[in-house]
Amino acid sequence: MGVKRKAAAAILVLLLCLGSLWIQGGLDYHLHSCLKGYNHINKYQLHQLSNSSEAGDETTGLPVLSLCPGQKFQVSLLVSHLLAARAYPSDVLLQPYLSSWDELVKFMESLGPMVGLISKEIETKTSIIRQLALLSEKSPDAEFGPDAHLGNSTNSTAQKKNVVGVSQDTGAYRSVRIMIRTELSQGLVDFNHQTDSGCRTLLRLHRALLWLKLFLHKLADTPTTGRLRSPSDLCREAYQSTLAHHHTWFVRRAAELAFIALPERVFFYRLVCVQNQTELSVVLTRVVNAIGEIYNRTQKALEENGMLDLP
Repeated sequence: MGVKRKAAAAILVLLLCLGSLWIQGGLDYHLHSCLKGYNHINKYQLHQLSNSSEAGDETTGLPVLSLCPGQKFQVSLLVSHLLAARAYPSDVLLQPYLSSWDELVKFMESLGPMVGLISKEIETKTSIIRQLALLSEKSPDAEFGPDAHLGNSTNSTAQKKNVVGVSQDTGAYRSVRIMIRTELSQGLVDFNHQTDSGCRTLLRLHRALLWLKLFLHKLADTPTTGRLRSPSDLCREAYQSTLAHHHTWFVRRAAELAFIALPERVFFYRLVCVQNQTELSVVLTRVVNAIGEIYNRTQKALEENGMLDLP
């Protein structure tokens, strides 16, 4: 009995450490924070999916994604936020981007307590950027008008209403590219040491987004021959080709442990209110495409400014 208790305690420590180190890049000197405890009220006013052709209408032939009764995670809201995050030809609005993460956190929490622990660290990252945005709103020197961005907005009134109480037409943290330019000009980005800059924080979220994008892509895939693989195996594969490259051996082993507890595929059918793999593939493909657009825009902005390896 004593051996079992020790084993259970060891597993708990590993999972707590995983939650803290998950998107930190696996830096060993973060181990002291493993046992520290870590919800943010989403202020972003939801866009109606029926107003977006990509969310579903008669133009594209795609059905509107509706709310799924009884589920905390709502795939329709996730897609709505992702579509709303697109700004100009190549930028990403940060408020709906962070709202997308709010929904992805609910997705991870729905997969069980082991994976849910990982979401706590992501919540701290989104909170950092939100706090920086709030501080910038109080600083006149951090304000930017619509013309400060490359290109002009054709729907400035709608953008102002995207966030309750926070303008998206002005502010140093209105979008990814404006945030990058602001923090570089103010010397807030350190290319040699860790900081809590918005750019470094965004990079950690960006890496985690690739992992989730690849996992959902694999989950949506329907092989023509053979049986469907378990979500646990698919999630492990997605992790190994993405976040694992930034983690230490310790964190990689803890991740393997967390993935074992992932629910079976039928759980994901219920989660997004579908009946079978064919329907799941349709829904998740739309999610993956929406995530991919945001990921590619963010990747380009970070790459252009040499920020893909910030410590």
